[in-house]
Amino acid sequence: MGQHLARLWRYAMVLSRQTHVADDLVQATCVRALERAAQFTAGSRLDRWLFTILRSIWLNEVRARRVRSGFGVVDAEGELVFDGERQAQAEVLAGQVLRRVAELPEAQRETLFLAYIEGLSYREVAQILGVPIGTVMSRLAAARLKLADAAAEDAELARGGPR
Repeated sequence: MGQHLARLWRYAMVLSRQTHVADDLVQATCVRALERAAQFTAGSRLDRWLFTILRSIWLNEVRARRVRSGFGVVDAEGELVFDGERQAQAEVLAGQVLRRVAELPEAQRETLFLAYIEGLSYREVAQILGVPIGTVMSRLAAARLKLADAAAEDAELARGGPR
C-alpha cells in the first residue's frame, strides 16, 4: 500500500483541494483498506481498489457536511496550495494550466486526473467513478475543449487582445 500513498494523496487533493483534508482522506483510506483487507480480490489492482475507497469516503464526508450544514450543496471550492518559489515562465505556464484545471467542474477535474495523471484506462476510471465508460469519454472531451478554449483565451490576452 505504501507505494500508492503519493497517488492517493494527489487524488485526495483533486477532490478536496485542501491539504489537511487530503491528509485525512488518505489516512481514512488506509485504515478502511486495512479493516477490509479480506474484501480485496487477489489478482486485482490494488490502486483501483484504494481509489474507490478514497472516493467513497470523500462522498460520505460531502453528504455528512450537507446534513450538518442543513444545506443541499457544499461549497468545495478552495485553492490548491503550492510550496516553494515560483520559477520563471515554466512555473507561470504550469500555474495557468493548474488554475484552468482547478476551474473545471468537479466531475471533469476528477475524471481528467484519474485518466491522464494516474494513467488509468477509461474502463478503470468508469469503475472507480461508478459511471458508464461513455460518461468518462464525454467528461474528458468536455474538459479538453474547455482547456483548449482557455488556452486560446490566455494566448489572446498575452498578445494584448480583448478577453
